[in-house]
Amino acid sequence: MTANSEMNASANSEERVPSRRETDRPRGKMRKGMYILPSLFTTGNIAAGFYAILQTVHGSSAEPWHMDFAAKAIGFAVLFDGIDGRIARMTNTASDFGRELDSLADVITFGVAPALLAWMWGFHLLPVVKVFPDLHLKLTQLGSIACFAFLVAGASRLARFNIAKNPQPSNPGRPGKKYFVGMPIPAGAGVIAAVVHYSGGEPVTSWVTAISWLMMVVVVGYLMVSTWRFYSFKDIDFRSRRPFRLIVLIAVVFASIWYFSRPTLFFIAIVYMASGVLWRLQWIFHRKSPPAPPAYREASHTP
Repeated sequence: MTANSEMNASANSEERVPSRRETDRPRGKMRKGMYILPSLFTTGNIAAGFYAILQTVHGSSAEPWHMDFAAKAIGFAVLFDGIDGRIARMTNTASDFGRELDSLADVITFGVAPALLAWMWGFHLLPVVKVFPDLHLKLTQLGSIACFAFLVAGASRLARFNIAKNPQPSNPGRPGKKYFVGMPIPAGAGVIAAVVHYSGGEPVTSWVTAISWLMMVVVVGYLMVSTWRFYSFKDIDFRSRRPFRLIVLIAVVFASIWYFSRPTLFFIAIVYMASGVLWRLQWIFHRKSPPAPPAYREASHTP
């Protein structure tokens, strides 16, 4: 009796277990590895950020070229950051791993490195004023707060970009790949690096300039977390035909950067930052302007 019941139970259990079909595939293991080509540029991005941090730490009033080298490294990192995404899309090698690695690299290169550079160049190396001995300490403390706010704003900008599916800019413009919602963190870091590079790495020596630099760092941090629109350049397709004038313009820009890098990069950074502000002001004035009155039409005298 007991043996028969055990045999029946085992038979029922075997019937309940579904048989594997030939079309069913075994569960695959987690894929290991990454796409080499775009990841190389992302790694170069991280290396440039680390190099910028090292150069900033070694910077001083006697050796300002260290901070100029740090600004140049951030500039090259901006180039690497723009290339890796385009290469991933053009070669169909985009992946979740690549996106996460790119975000972590941006926090280091465009968050930590420019924040440290802005503090060292604009506040830490500021000479002590004999008339107001506490002014140096207060400006250094305020500068550290502003640079930390820049870092937090950049990290928040990246987090918002990663979770946003269809961001809607609050000023006019079609949402999508044509515009960024808020200044991207590479552009914010580029503004910091362009100003430092324009000065040749020579640190700030006037407390008036330090206060202006404090306000600029705060403004750049605010623009990153704002909902104002900034042109993304993602609608430019390099595989399609373009007018010859555009090729000449690009060549002129590259030649200007090569021979006159300081004023050219400074001009590009300031113009790009101002573009979002101007679009915002245009939207504000356009929204407040009353609608135009209807066109006057003379009443008809016919019954």
